[in-house]
Amino acid sequence: MTDSSFASLGLSKEQLANLDSLGYEEMTAVQEKVLPLALDGKDVIAQAKTGSGKTATFALPLLSKINPRDFGAQALILCPTRELATQVAAEVRRLARHQKNIKVVILCGGQSIGPQIGSLEHGAHIVVGTPGRIKDHLRKKTLRLSRVNTLVLDEADRMLDMGFMDDIETIIKQTPRDRQTVLFSATYPDNIESLSERFQQSPVKVSVESLHDEGQIRQLFYLTQRSRKLDSLVKLLGHYQPERAIVFCHTKDATREVSAHLQKMGIATLALNGDLEQRDRDQVLIQFRQQSCRILVATDVAARGLDIHELPVVINYDLPKDPESYVHRIGRTGRAGKEGLALSLLTDREQHKLDGIGAFQGSHLTAEPIETLNGSATMTPPDFVTLCIAAGRKEKIRPGDILGALTGEAGIPGSAVGKIDILEYAAYVAIHHNVVAKALEGLQRGRIKGRSFKIRKL
Repeated sequence: MTDSSFASLGLSKEQLANLDSLGYEEMTAVQEKVLPLALDGKDVIAQAKTGSGKTATFALPLLSKINPRDFGAQALILCPTRELATQVAAEVRRLARHQKNIKVVILCGGQSIGPQIGSLEHGAHIVVGTPGRIKDHLRKKTLRLSRVNTLVLDEADRMLDMGFMDDIETIIKQTPRDRQTVLFSATYPDNIESLSERFQQSPVKVSVESLHDEGQIRQLFYLTQRSRKLDSLVKLLGHYQPERAIVFCHTKDATREVSAHLQKMGIATLALNGDLEQRDRDQVLIQFRQQSCRILVATDVAARGLDIHELPVVINYDLPKDPESYVHRIGRTGRAGKEGLALSLLTDREQHKLDGIGAFQGSHLTAEPIETLNGSATMTPPDFVTLCIAAGRKEKIRPGDILGALTGEAGIPGSAVGKIDILEYAAYVAIHHNVVAKALEGLQRGRIKGRSFKIRKL
């Protein structure tokens, strides 16, 4: 049995007494797995969510290395939002209470840069901030990272979702190569793997969720008549009320027909097929990723290479022709140990397909009549609405600029801002539907990087 007490870590008596006074009794799962590695100076890539005790996991090791007499930045913690940076900084300060004169500075967008420059002039041991604003300070030469010995990327997947990849790369290149890098991410998409490969030295990978080796996918099949398929799909959606789902069809015409029917029923739906121009395809995928559209209706060809994380439900409106295609389709849900749901409609004439899928999987599969389901014929609208800004990378627009305009002039709380995607000539931001009118008016009236741009709601 492992020792889950902080005393087992070799921390100073003063830090142990401080932890005790703060109510830190036993280590959480993430602390137990990551702290010994991080205290040993190793690079770590850890899967952990907010609320798992991860702040102490990176704060305790970096605090143990701080030289209070050196007022250069010795640790840098990057966070996706101002709110998270503020929370992290507050906890770091609490954990540093027993150490004299440790200075923690927060550098985030949406706030005046002048006072931040003033704070930095007085020195800072630990810098906590958002990538856009940190990059601003580097450009102004008001922040130097040449003495950083610990770099923390907190909620790295969310930072990449918000389009901060370029900013993060620029920042990391200004830190010493022999630093320790600790990366926390709730999910492990490919871009996280590539970030780790480029900027970490032999990282130890730690997963602290109770993950299964393979995601569990619950498969349910429903019998319907060909003439009743559209109504049956609405019934499925009304019964299961998925947060998001991809509905697979055989043909481009079917995607248009299904999408139009669901929209007519008041369900936020978009179609993805091979006829779409790249710009329109980008917009469809962005709205789906940003959770401003619940249902994506697609063909296999259009969905090829599509990587949507945390997709709770896959629906086969048309069953694929072979079992391998079926398994590939449903494998888009139930990833990273999460339970997924695969729902399929089939007609009497498709019993052979069900038998083939069962034989391929080594299981006996049965279908229930669609009439066994009950539920609303409608779905609640999505939590977010996507706004399109007619400016992108060409105009040097960054996520921090948009976030700053929303949380500053427009007065929108950071918690109401979802994912931000920046393309070459346009930027997209997800806003909670409760404040979308205020956000739209604020952006149209205000300025981003001192300039006015056209804003529209998708």
